[in-house]
Amino acid sequence: MKYLLTGQETERLSFRLLEPEDFNAWVPLFKEKDVAKFLGMDPKLSPNGLCQAWFDKSFNRYQNDLGGMNVLIDKKTNQFIGQCGLLIQTIDDVKRLEVGYSILPKFWNQGYAYEAARKCKDYAFENNFTDSLISVVHIDNIGSEKVALKNGMTFEKLTEEVFNVFSISKEDWKLSKQI
Repeated sequence: MKYLLTGQETERLSFRLLEPEDFNAWVPLFKEKDVAKFLGMDPKLSPNGLCQAWFDKSFNRYQNDLGGMNVLIDKKTNQFIGQCGLLIQTIDDVKRLEVGYSILPKFWNQGYAYEAARKCKDYAFENNFTDSLISVVHIDNIGSEKVALKNGMTFEKLTEEVFNVFSISKEDWKLSKQI
């Protein structure tokens, strides 16, 4: 569970593990148009089915030390905002560490994804987990692309024909800290 940010905080957010009791709070994400497509999930599933698939994958990641998404809680209101974390992903047959993020629709465009993603990036590099990080974004998901770019990442390549891979090296991260 070394990649999880349990107990970490940003200015507005605290990070904790996903719990089964969070299910109903997370279902609204899957009621949004294109979210299943953006997340590479089966769009034929119902919102509850998509949420269950998400939970199954999340708990599998936790149990198998593959990183995982952390629940983001607003420190002032105690509201469930979304999820963000460090995930081990296999991209073109290579294991890489990803900064992943998903925010509930009612909190979109408020800077939460960037705030949490930046914390994940800093946490990964400060703890020497990797020499580079990625974010994998569906080609039509402009909002998530903007977060990756704002997080200091640059376009690396297209994979699986519909996902852009953005990346940042530890060296580039260090340089950005000096500016």
